[in-house]
Amino acid sequence: MDIMEYIRVFIVGGLICLIAQILMDTTKLMPARILVIYVALGTILTGLKIYQPIVDFAGAGATVPLLGFGYSLGKGVMRAVDQHGFLGIFTGGLSATAGGIGAAIVFGYIAALLFNPKAKQ
Repeated sequence: MDIMEYIRVFIVGGLICLIAQILMDTTKLMPARILVIYVALGTILTGLKIYQPIVDFAGAGATVPLLGFGYSLGKGVMRAVDQHGFLGIFTGGLSATAGGIGAAIVFGYIAALLFNPKAKQ
């Protein structure tokens, strides 16, 4: 890997996060709504074939943030529809992201066992 690739990943990933931070600071949108917007936007941009060039340019800078989760869902659905037809709409997203979802459940459970959360007052 050359240094320019690292710079592209850092800049694109940073811009994605910067936009989310600006939305949180300047609007009344809650973080969960921004999360949903990002995932939906990643899926829509993938379906329109707009997000793939960004992924090709930025690599992990575009696939690691929440837009990248939407990208994975969209790519999985598109692949499953090509293979299985209409049924792929329902199965493709889950099969493409099963590893990430499974890891989130396992690590969330481990964190819940290790830490004692306190209620906000």
